[in-house]
This record gives sequence, structure tokens and C-alpha cells, in this order.
Amino acid sequence: MNAGFFTSNRKRLAESMKDYSILVLFAGKAPHRSADSDYAFTPNRNFYYLTGIDRENVILRIVKRDGDIEETLYVERPDEIAAKWTGERLSAEAAANASGVKSIAYLDEFHDQFKGLFRRTMFKQLYLTFESESWDTPNTPAHQFAAQVRERMPHLKIRNAFPLITELRAVKSEAEIAQIRQAIDITNDGILNMLKNVKPGMMEYQLEAHFNFALKTAGVRDHAFPSIIAGGKRATVLHYVENNQELKDGELVLIDLGAAWNYYSGDISRTFPVSGKFTPRQREIYEIVLTAEEETMAAVKPGMTLKELNDVTKQVLARELKRIGKIKEDDEVVEYYYHSVSHSLGLDTHDVWDSSYKIQPGAVITIEPGLYLADEGIGIRIEDDVVVTKHGCESLSPQIPKSVEDIERLIQEANS
Repeated sequence: MNAGFFTSNRKRLAESMKDYSILVLFAGKAPHRSADSDYAFTPNRNFYYLTGIDRENVILRIVKRDGDIEETLYVERPDEIAAKWTGERLSAEAAANASGVKSIAYLDEFHDQFKGLFRRTMFKQLYLTFESESWDTPNTPAHQFAAQVRERMPHLKIRNAFPLITELRAVKSEAEIAQIRQAIDITNDGILNMLKNVKPGMMEYQLEAHFNFALKTAGVRDHAFPSIIAGGKRATVLHYVENNQELKDGELVLIDLGAAWNYYSGDISRTFPVSGKFTPRQREIYEIVLTAEEETMAAVKPGMTLKELNDVTKQVLARELKRIGKIKEDDEVVEYYYHSVSHSLGLDTHDVWDSSYKIQPGAVITIEPGLYLADEGIGIRIEDDVVVTKHGCESLSPQIPKSVEDIERLIQEANS
């Protein structure tokens, strides 16, 4: 992603800001883990979307005054001692080159320069990002700064910039879709590696290791989310992540996983037989889920909400479960299908908008129907990623095997 992409994102955001307003965004800081250890740092995705910078302790400030826009990035000062332990800090030149922001200042100047803005102009509004405002929301740098501002500048109205950024992030550019395609291609490499190595008696984490190896070989720094490798009845638990049980002959294994590439996520689910051969019952249920995915994908069109898309999935699953005698009434489907069929996908695996948002061309979403028959020890989910087009959608993951025939052939060829 080049600096022009991030410059364009800031320009579009500034156009939606009120005049005489200030926006402040924080890259964030690695959360403390234990003793002198921190968790790995990952940038706030809104900050990254606007700057292309993935270093901690960086601040973006945008000022809109008389329609003019001023941008400033605040970075840490160089530190020779810190450089010996953790490497060189982000330089002013590197920050400018990555982001396209021309004005670079040091982090310890931020507060004085923020206060200095009000000596010349009576700004009316401050934009910060609050992705969630529930009681359990973490105390982010934005919340901490908001508390300081409310105490010292009670006249300044604090507004949430997250809805403005959501509108921008909802529709992906061609450059963003290219990043997602790359994440999916690498995810495919990992899944093929799993299909070629799965066998009865191995542990879920051993199968997961074959996925991880393919990702690391491709240069992936991180997963899009914690991988789910769930054998047998464990596949009926939607977010099973222990991945520590044996995969047994005759069972299915459900995998839900994805690589991240330049922070853009792939998100794919597949279900396959540990032994390489579906039983007749497993195949029957699997093909119902596959039918639901195909019909749901065919129903995608601009203007739909994800809730409406989920209704399509439920109708297909109910129809097919009644056909095989598993249920008698449509509303019984929720006993075996208890999640939504889709979510937005991008810099966050569950990206910026919810089930009430009307999808537009350029939006990237998942299609992931499933059936979870705990009484039979069967959990099946098939998930692909699609980009919405003017008249429907295009699959971004058609190369990843999902037909019964392709799955059985790949596993059996590897074991022959």
C-alpha cells in the first residue's frame, strides 16, 4: 500500500469533518502481559487505515479551519539506548514517506501544540474514535484523552469519528481487495497443506501446525484471528480454539482460519473427513450446507442487509432439513444453525459495520452457513469471502477446494 492510498483516505475523512474541528487518532501501545513482558503490538486499524504506520506511540492530528486542512504526525524522539534493545524508533522521514503526512513533530510536543491551537482559534469539536461505548469498553488512549479534554476544555464538543471512518472502510478499493486476495491465496496454501497431512490419530494442534508452517513460509507475520481446528462434536462449538484433542477415524474436522496480509484478513472455513472419506450421513449434511452457501451467494446484491442475507440461508437450511426429516417446522432450524451467515471483512476480521448496514459494491463479506448436529457429533461450516459487485458478488476464494469429490481426492492422493 503506497502513501497515496492513505493520503486519499485522510482527504475523504477530512471532507466529512465539521469546520473548526480537530481529529486525534492514536496508534496505540502494546498491552502489558506480565512482569517486564508485553503482548505483541498491533496498530489500531483506523489509525493504520489513515496513515499506513504500524508503530506504537504515534499520534495523528488533523485540523480543519476555514475549510483548510492541516495534518501532523507525532512520533517518539530517537533514543540511542532504546535502539540497542528494541531497534531504531520510527524516524520523521520514514513516517512522512509511509503516510504522506508532511508535518512531523515529536510525541512530547503533542499536548503543548494541542493547547496552542486554541490561542488563535475557537475550535468547536474534537473527533476521537470510540468503537464501542459500553460499560466494558477498554480504557483506550482516546478515552484517556477525552477525560483530559472534558476537564480542561468543557466547551469543546467531543464527537465519535468511528462512524465517519466506517463509511470509508465499508467499501474497499482495488488495492485493498488485492491485499485480501493475497491473504486468501496464502490461506489456501495452508489449507492444502492440512488436507495433504490429515490422518486419524493426530492431534488438532498437529494439523494446525501444517497451516502455520505454510503461512510462515509465505512471510505472514500474523493470523487474522485464532484458528479453530475442531474435530467431531467439538465442531458444534462455534469458537472452539483449544485445538488440543485427538482427531479420530470416522470424524469430521472443521477448520476456520485465515492469514492476514498487510493487516487485511482472509477468513475461510472448510470441513473434511479425518479418514479421507465422508460417511453417507456426513455427505448428506455437508451437501445441504454447500447448497445453502451456493444459494446464499447467488442471492447477494447491493442494497441488502446481512440480516436479509441470513434469512435466505435459514430458508434454504430449513427447506433441506425438512426434506431429510431432521425438522418438521421452519423455526426449528435455529436448533442446528445458530449464527449469522455473514460479516464484513477487511482490516478487521469482523470489520466495521453490522447486520443492519446495506451492502454496496466494493464491500467484502463472508458467506458461511453451517449445521451443528451435536446429537450426531457432526459440525459443518463452509465459508468463502466475496466482494459485492453491481449485480451480485464475486468469490475471492474459488481456488480453495470444497466439493466432496475434490476434498476426498486430495486427502486420499496424499495418503496413497
